[in-house]
Amino acid sequence: MLELTMASVSAADAGATAGMLMADAPSDPGAVLRVGRDRSVCRLATPDDWLFVSRVHLEFLCAPDGSWQVTWLRGSQPDPSSEVRLALVGMQPQPVPYGGTARLPHGSSGELVIQDRTAPRSVNVGFYHEG
Repeated sequence: MLELTMASVSAADAGATAGMLMADAPSDPGAVLRVGRDRSVCRLATPDDWLFVSRVHLEFLCAPDGSWQVTWLRGSQPDPSSEVRLALVGMQPQPVPYGGTARLPHGSSGELVIQDRTAPRSVNVGFYHEG
């Protein structure tokens, strides 16, 4: 099982947890959870006018062995207007490259942060991967 929580944070409401969204999926091979602006394909959707987030920004995919990975999908622009960092509990945050994939170890938890490069806004996606 992969559990996700998402909070959209701007300078005006920093520290607030109102508007937190949650989603989960069983660790079945091929299971997918997506984060982005397109509500028709994303289980966790950001505000429509937060253009630093792609229509489909992050994709969590369950591998055949039941492990999960996350990919920062390339959008329509050659250069993204955001940065993505992955922080596993107990480790320093690491950047996820544009178009890159990171594995989420069994039993891990942490956070992915989509940070706007032009304004003090971010989308914080917490995760817990049951082992």
